[in-house]
Amino acid sequence: MPIRPEYVEGTVIVPPQPNDNHNHGTFELCYQLRVAGFDLVGMGNGSRAAHKDGSTMALVVPDFYVRRRKASELDESYRKAHKGWYPMDMLALVGEVTSSNHWADTSPKLRAYAAAGVPVYVLIHRDTAMAHCLSGPVLPGENPAKAYYSEEDKVDLGSPLPLPAPYPALDTTPFLKD
Repeated sequence: MPIRPEYVEGTVIVPPQPNDNHNHGTFELCYQLRVAGFDLVGMGNGSRAAHKDGSTMALVVPDFYVRRRKASELDESYRKAHKGWYPMDMLALVGEVTSSNHWADTSPKLRAYAAAGVPVYVLIHRDTAMAHCLSGPVLPGENPAKAYYSEEDKVDLGSPLPLPAPYPALDTTPFLKD
């Protein structure tokens, strides 16, 4: 099976192969965003965040995302130069659905998205049966491992997850266990 390792905080993360509930639920969230008028919703593309010196801070493949813009010629050149990774500043919203390695989505990847200034981070934490919307990324100082989001809304899975404007609340029922 294809594997696309991620790199965050100096650690290579090899995500487990997702199961049907993960994939089905992720697609349902993308569909909700698309129906709400966000045509730059996607899955499967990787993004790169860089330190100020240009070195790689993080390589991540969010489970779903909403981009700020369509990929320009400059973005495509960046992707070629960085072996398939788009610049992270293209992302307006990212979402992760936890798998067996939920620590990666709840700690280093969360901090990487905040350090890169991604405005909204949606986390579906299947282990705790909670959905989180984090916003207001903060990078205190120069250390990306200290980045965080200043605002959080959370609900039990099955409840609508409120997102900041202009996004709709997301129906989280696709992640309820049968």
